[in-house]
Amino acid sequence: MSGRMHFIGVGGSGMSAVARLVAARGITVTGSDQRESAYFLALREAGMDVSIGHDAANVDGVDAVVISTAVRETNPELARARELGIPVMHRSEALVYALEEDRLVAVAGSHGKTTTSAMVAHALHAAGVDASFAVGARVFGVDGAVAGGYAGTAGIGVVEADESDGSFLRYHPEVGVLLNIEPDHLDHYGTEARLEEAFLEFALSCQVLVACAEDATVSRIAQQARRAGVRVVTYGRAEADVVVTPTHLSLQNLAPFSSSRRLHDENGAKFTELEGQELPLEVPVPGEHQRLNAAAAWAAAVAMGADARAAAASFSGFAGTGRRYQLRGEVAGVRVVDDYAHHPTEVAAVLAAARSAGVERLVVLFQPALFTRTQLHAQNFADALSVPDADVVIAAVHGDREDPIEGVTSHSILERMSVPAGSSAQVVEDLREAAAVAASLARPGAQVMTVGSGTVTLAADWILDALRTGDGDG
Repeated sequence: MSGRMHFIGVGGSGMSAVARLVAARGITVTGSDQRESAYFLALREAGMDVSIGHDAANVDGVDAVVISTAVRETNPELARARELGIPVMHRSEALVYALEEDRLVAVAGSHGKTTTSAMVAHALHAAGVDASFAVGARVFGVDGAVAGGYAGTAGIGVVEADESDGSFLRYHPEVGVLLNIEPDHLDHYGTEARLEEAFLEFALSCQVLVACAEDATVSRIAQQARRAGVRVVTYGRAEADVVVTPTHLSLQNLAPFSSSRRLHDENGAKFTELEGQELPLEVPVPGEHQRLNAAAAWAAAVAMGADARAAAASFSGFAGTGRRYQLRGEVAGVRVVDDYAHHPTEVAAVLAAARSAGVERLVVLFQPALFTRTQLHAQNFADALSVPDADVVIAAVHGDREDPIEGVTSHSILERMSVPAGSSAQVVEDLREAAAVAASLARPGAQVMTVGSGTVTLAADWILDALRTGDGDG
């Protein structure tokens, strides 16, 4: 394809990454969005023609329009493209096009995709492999990366494979990673059985599958994939090919790596001589789940041919990603951390990570995302947020692409919470007001966390401003 691609909603984390990679192929990229974001500004600074506001005239003369599932048919640019018969591509189709000549690593699962994808890219780069990547957040520490997209020269691409709308089935990766599976996005799949079928289809499309041995559904799918001829590498804290200990990766079984393109470590020893050995594993981002993510990333990078020792050593320098336990600032002894967690398991994990990092008092500003998810998981969210030594503020549900569901609100979560003694919980629907309340609850030594996948990330700066001006001094 030649000519121009126009991205509707180009300022989103995923869309901006794909736009970057498409542009690297020599295609002229334009884009529009409703508001500025860090991703939008990064693309503008990189020289791309992106504008605020959706106008039908923006698509006149383009050769293709790229959308995500969040773009509604009533969008004037999409409606104009349909009227003119301009080809409309899903974001994942544009990404496949951008990386069609690359060997792919695709990271899938209900939780942890962004961080693990970034870890794979980081491990490959540390091992001297200039891999491209498309990750749904900024990847810190990679020179030349714009937002979550980077165009490398190695002929290898790392992608975050989104299951929310089934688009992850468009990838046919050399190496696939399957982290975990939980009921989510049932507005698309309808049933848990159909969700599991989609993940199985993904697994069967891989040449090598890196699978978490600690997730029962993933293990079941991995067994089916192995019987179908897929090479399977398992990881976990016990009974796996790659065992994660508190300090090391213990290599119990290297047979699944036998077809790797590079079978030597950095010292020239046969790769197979690492069997039964331990490689040091230091992961600076907090949370036990991050050690598992690092193990998955290590296995994927090595399966693609990265040096085993260099890949393992790389994680000590992993700088993390945007909106994944990201420290946004510290004022008057109060830290403000922003995190994308939007599923109950993720919320519980990030709050546990804060505790493991030594935080004693938490102020949590949580914004539920999607009415269907809130309806399905209200009790699970309530359980995840019912933690000791914490003040919880719940903002209104961020509907994003969905219409409201009668009776489903943030109160659906609050009314199910069991608030421990010494903790508090309340609903403050307006996000700016909720940020002000969160700031007022913070005391020196506390950590304020803005949590959710929607606009709650904006509240981190509002809270910092309130703390600086003393408006948060309650």
